[in-house]
This record gives sequence, structure tokens and C-alpha cells, in this order.
Amino acid sequence: MLGLLLLFWIGKYFYQLAEQHNKSKWGFAILGIVVYYSSIIIFSFLLGIVMEIISPGFFDSFNEILLGIMFIPFGILSCYLFYKFLDKKWKKNKFNVQGNDLIDN
Repeated sequence: MLGLLLLFWIGKYFYQLAEQHNKSKWGFAILGIVVYYSSIIIFSFLLGIVMEIISPGFFDSFNEILLGIMFIPFGILSCYLFYKFLDKKWKKNKFNVQGNDLIDN
């Protein structure tokens, strides 16, 4: 249940960001959720490879629920960084477009 609420909030913030900048609202809401899941997958593979190199068999007795909860901050952090990246990029483009309109007038 908490996972669904988290996905709702991620999608909502990306939806609102796209709405502010006149972009595809549902596309970027889904992209935010894809970024969340893909970052969890990437970080889990990296941790798995590193831990198997350092200590073989480490994950054989590791609690799966704890492991899943451990990767939530990585997903949230990557969504936040991607959100800020899009926000800065779109604000810069919005400013450049307004500046070009003033020059033409």
C-alpha cells in the first residue's frame, strides 16, 4: 500500500511539473515512475555485484523485505535529481524563448 502511495506522489509531482511547462503531462508522470523503478534496479544490481565480490553468499541469508526497503531511498533520490534536472532545463529554455521573442519585437 505504501508503494502505491509513493508512486502516486511521484507521478503527481512530475505531472504538475510538466503542466507548468506545457509538456506532456501523463508522459512525464509515467517517466517519473519509470525512473524510480529503473534506478532501484540499477542500484540493486550494483550492490549485488559489489557484495558478491566482497563477500560471496552474502545475500543467501539476507531478509528480502529489508533489502526492498533499503532501496527506496535510492529510487526517491534519483527521482528528485531527475525532477530538478528537468525543472532547471525547462526554466532555462523558457527564459531563452522569451528572450528571443523580445529581440524579434
